[in-house]
Amino acid sequence: MRRVRRSPGALVRGYRARRAQPTIELVHQPHPWTRALGLVAVVLLGAWLGLLIVGNVRAPVGPMNTTMTLRPSVEGGTKINVSPLGALELRSHVAPVRLDVNVDQLDPARAQALVDHPERISGLQDEIASDVQHGTTDLALRSCVAVVSGATALGLAVYRRPRRALAAGGLALALLTAAGGTAFATWNPNSVLEPKFSGLLSSAPSVVGNARSIVTEFDVYQKELARLVTNVTKLYDVTSTLPAYAPDPSTIRVLHVSDIHLNPASWKIIASLVEQYDINVIVDSGDTMDHGTAAENGFLDPIANLGAPYVWVRGNHDSMITQSYLEDMKNVHVLDEGRSVSVAGLRFAGMGDPQYTPDRSKNPGQLPSEELAGARLASALRDQETAGKPADVAVAHNPDAARQADGEVPLVLAGHLHHSEMEVMKYGTRLRIEGSTGGSGLRAVEGKYPDPIEASVLYLDRDTRRLQAWDEIKLGGLGLTTAEVSRHLPKENQPGATPSPSPASSAP
Repeated sequence: MRRVRRSPGALVRGYRARRAQPTIELVHQPHPWTRALGLVAVVLLGAWLGLLIVGNVRAPVGPMNTTMTLRPSVEGGTKINVSPLGALELRSHVAPVRLDVNVDQLDPARAQALVDHPERISGLQDEIASDVQHGTTDLALRSCVAVVSGATALGLAVYRRPRRALAAGGLALALLTAAGGTAFATWNPNSVLEPKFSGLLSSAPSVVGNARSIVTEFDVYQKELARLVTNVTKLYDVTSTLPAYAPDPSTIRVLHVSDIHLNPASWKIIASLVEQYDINVIVDSGDTMDHGTAAENGFLDPIANLGAPYVWVRGNHDSMITQSYLEDMKNVHVLDEGRSVSVAGLRFAGMGDPQYTPDRSKNPGQLPSEELAGARLASALRDQETAGKPADVAVAHNPDAARQADGEVPLVLAGHLHHSEMEVMKYGTRLRIEGSTGGSGLRAVEGKYPDPIEASVLYLDRDTRRLQAWDEIKLGGLGLTTAEVSRHLPKENQPGATPSPSPASSAP
């Protein structure tokens, strides 16, 4: 009976005890491999972001100022960029990281010291080796900090757990250590004997000889290296002693190029000049191609990534196929039949070359046809001025056509002759004839001496849109190592000169 009387209370206590027990729910747990792959992805992304943000070191190497960077890579190796001359690649190691060395600039003082004291060149190799060692040591330490910090920060942002974030940082450090150990184990000091050159540096072996000949003929190499350093130093000497014209930020900078003739190195040079001179617009006065066939059109694709608008007229080696291809390209303005366009604060008008001579022939009626094309350009310029939209710059490929615009426009640009000229014509128009920015292409090897690579930077006042100064840039052709920059001022801009009347007002 006592058990019967106590049974209701026991039942209540048992029910309450069962309610107090935790409820077990079935929750899907991720597979360990999935979690591991997710962690690796977070580590790799965080490490890459860390290297991208802070993983570089500025270090002097001999007479040069460089920036060293570690980058993820499948093949590894070392890449040395020497803008605008090109790059060289070394199979220095096999690892998932690549060493990028960007040569930012030549230090004039250290370079001049080598020129003044050639005996120091014999110790230059040891000096460079020491500089590279210090630079790579600093880069390794900075990269460790960048990789660990990036992976840890991203791990904390993704998982929101300090333990997971620390695990991500530790894994990043382990991966970087493994990559460094692999690079050290596969280090190939003989990779400097077989570098891969690109750009203008492709001619470097013919300039100073390959690495094996340097070992056996070190005296010759010393002289050639001294000559190379001397020429590059002259470039800095010239730019540091230019005439006293300092373009203000509002000045319009025009890069004039011409007669590229399918030289792929020209695009790298143009892109470098656009960046260095802060170019507003590029003007190409024709003969970009050599035969004008559709198969050559792919050569034009880098124009879209040069960093500035591109104004173009047809040359006698450019076909209508070439012109149609460029007309469909973004950021390119094709001028023909006197058509005008406003770009970067200037109004350009141009005329394509009436000749088409892909076989490099000369037609009997060349001069009359060029003069007729120039007359149509001049007529279009007069019509535009009457309509209240006068052109600031006219563009034609052949100087014979460009001369017909005398008196109708302040400045006319041309090419075709493969050498540069500047003249003021009878009625006040200034004619600028550009040299070959492609070094005459394949024809550079036909003559006794290769043609230089030439371009000009024109400085125009934004208010008056008149030429204030121009820089002539000349690089040595195939196998040469010269580089020259010279600044010129129009007579009316020189100290004590009076402004000349406008070409339009002096026209008959």
